[in-house]
Amino acid sequence: MTKKAVLACSVCGSRNYSTAASSQAREERLELKKYCKTCNASTVHKETR
Repeated sequence: MTKKAVLACSVCGSRNYSTAASSQAREERLELKKYCKTCNASTVHKETR
């Protein structure tokens, strides 16, 4: 089963992306390096709950 995960920029905190993530006993939050148009740079985006 997949659930929708919202990704927020770790620098400015703006929620820029959403993605489908599997929820099979996953303990860590998803972290991806994505482009943030608020920061105008590629930053690490972390999953919010």
